[in-house]
Amino acid sequence: MKYRRLPALLLSLTVILAGTSAVGQDPASPKAPRMTKQTRMEIVRLVNAELVYVRSPFPMGKDGLKLRDGVVTPSGAELAQMVAMWGPAAKNGDAVRITNVIFKDNMVHVEINGGPVKKTKWYQRISVGGAGGQAPIAPSDANANARGSFVDVFFDGYVPEMTGQEFKKILRPVLDFDSKSTEEAYLETVPPKAKEAIEAHHVLVGMNREMVTYAKGRPPKKVREREEDTEFEEWIYGEPPQDVEFVRFVGDEVVRLETMRVDGTKQVKVDKEISLEPVTKVATDEDAGKPGKAPTLHRAGEESDAPLPGASTQGTAPRRPTNIPDPGPTSSPNFRPYLSLNLASPTTGL
Repeated sequence: MKYRRLPALLLSLTVILAGTSAVGQDPASPKAPRMTKQTRMEIVRLVNAELVYVRSPFPMGKDGLKLRDGVVTPSGAELAQMVAMWGPAAKNGDAVRITNVIFKDNMVHVEINGGPVKKTKWYQRISVGGAGGQAPIAPSDANANARGSFVDVFFDGYVPEMTGQEFKKILRPVLDFDSKSTEEAYLETVPPKAKEAIEAHHVLVGMNREMVTYAKGRPPKKVREREEDTEFEEWIYGEPPQDVEFVRFVGDEVVRLETMRVDGTKQVKVDKEISLEPVTKVATDEDAGKPGKAPTLHRAGEESDAPLPGASTQGTAPRRPTNIPDPGPTSSPNFRPYLSLNLASPTTGL
């Protein structure tokens, strides 16, 4: 009897373990089943054409952002260099619209503001012809560049089954679906100390221009000056008989804050109160010894007319092309003798 009950006990134990694992399974984990076609359609309906706010800068061009396990790449100095090279498609706090969602084997491709490749509408391909030729009914600028970007969300092995809200939560590091305004979305991307200062409309030494604009608004006056070898720009807020603030920028950073109060006292701050990630590449000692690149009109990857490395250019001068006929003297003809003759004898030539 004991041996007859053993298979039944093993079968019951297997069923209990399978049920326990199914109940505790995370739908977004790699062990979850593959996403069904119906779920994909529901996520596209939920997310596509929705207005969202940016939490990470998007560079223009065909190299967008990549998101895996909540980590965004590129980031930091590498992302700032891409934005400086190709231009920003969207900055922190900007409102953008999701224009396309594409599901692939192990990733989801999400485009904003039309994506990095220019697309045409169906009606822009329609043209009307007549005796004078054909003309499109909705002409478009062929030289206009795409202004959008994208983010690729990667998963392990395949795209698992999940709900639309879970997918929005995965996109949270780059896109904000919950903010109601640009300022609210921007404040979520700055350090807590900067957020408190912006909400109190205060300026801290170390802020950038965008933070000061959100804290104080656009400056009524701007002054650009030079002190020794340093160029700076001052934003002036307020006019007497009120307090007047002078916010000095060197590059994109506040380096000095001077406040002239109504009672005649002056307060100056120069110590850095907040530290931010660099938005531009900082030159190092190694870069200082490298020669600068000469300006060129060639694009990346094109051959340059510059001499080969190691070739000597001293003592050489540009040579004049050969086999070109001599145009002769370039002086203009002298008409003075002919004019003098006609003035002396008006009847000449009649």
